[in-house]
Amino acid sequence: SDIPAIIAYTRRTYIMNDGEIAVVKKDSIWVTDRKGNPITKKVFEVNWNAEAAEKGGYEHFMLKEIHEQPKAVRDTISPRINKENTQVVLDELKWTKEYVENFNKIYIVACGTAYHAGLVGKYYIEKLARIPVEIDIASEFRYRDPIIDEHTLTIVISQSGETSDTLAALKESKRLGAKTLAVTNVVGSSIAREADQVMYTWAGPEIAVASTKAYTTQLVAMFLFAMYISGLKGTLTAERTHELLTQLRLLPDEIGRTLEDVEPIKTFAKNYAFNDDVFYIGRSLDYNVALEGSLKLKEISYIHAEAYAAGELKHGTLALIESGVPVIAIATQKGVYEKTLSNIKEVKARDAVIIGIASEDDTELEKYVDHVIKVPSTDELLIPLLTVVPLQLLAYYAAITRGCDVDKPRNLAKSVTVE
Repeated sequence: SDIPAIIAYTRRTYIMNDGEIAVVKKDSIWVTDRKGNPITKKVFEVNWNAEAAEKGGYEHFMLKEIHEQPKAVRDTISPRINKENTQVVLDELKWTKEYVENFNKIYIVACGTAYHAGLVGKYYIEKLARIPVEIDIASEFRYRDPIIDEHTLTIVISQSGETSDTLAALKESKRLGAKTLAVTNVVGSSIAREADQVMYTWAGPEIAVASTKAYTTQLVAMFLFAMYISGLKGTLTAERTHELLTQLRLLPDEIGRTLEDVEPIKTFAKNYAFNDDVFYIGRSLDYNVALEGSLKLKEISYIHAEAYAAGELKHGTLALIESGVPVIAIATQKGVYEKTLSNIKEVKARDAVIIGIASEDDTELEKYVDHVIKVPSTDELLIPLLTVVPLQLLAYYAAITRGCDVDKPRNLAKSVTVE
């Protein structure tokens, strides 16, 4: 169900819709519906070449795609901000203030890594545009009779655009009268065709099963969308808008800086790759990133990894903390920083080994953790795009240390096209 399977042979494709039948012969192709009526199809030209689906000197696709994130983020951002960094321009939407104000609720529906991107997207939309957002896992959303009407916007997020549960949730939302927006990486995919409107992430082909650059470009897309509707609603000052968009433009270079020194991460991976359990903690946006970091570790290294909101430690999780257990603690959100430090101290008191993730201007966290990884300083709304990178690398090198098949983890597929 993905273009890399044929890209070595052709870039000219027909995108098939449900219920269409293609008859392919040596010198002819024709397409009909189920009743045999002919259908005229337009050729879809794939705009990337076979080299984009090759490793390019990297040992694994996943490592290559981690290192492609500066370019992927830049490509997703660049066409969508004006030169003065004062406005988000989404030509694919062209919405009005009246159109946005018609929504009294937004649903974000996704699975796996895309769901984690949606958690951040919820925070962005509520914080910047002040619209209530509910987020759900697509397989749950489908069966719980959600409250949807013509004043609802449903945003579905999917790397492949073929995720079965997400596609079904999209169709159900449309049936109930909602407007729909797809955020996806694959032009012409099922979800892109089904949604009312589409916002593409320009990540390029992602081959490794574990998603990396697709996730970071989804975060960017959700941030741009939140800024776009905040501009229509007037919920941010011009000064704050300029400040955020200026910081956003700097992110590709800052991600590149985060990728420059991976030796400490390799060392941590070697030291802790054979532990049975690893825990991730954070608060606010840091917790959302912790969920993604935990998923990356478990899906490619097969280490049991769990992420918890740091404030939940006393509600059961502390029972699992014992001497020598690795804990990855993310602490970048200023409003809850002191509370996060308090949670870290509790874990440290149980003799856990703590790897802290902080911004480079933080001089406090290193006093309370065993190791610290720093990322470039940026606005705390945007820092998830930086803190996730060392977590991706940590998962990658842990999997290498354990001898796992990084690009093709057991029991998993890139595009989940069944329930």
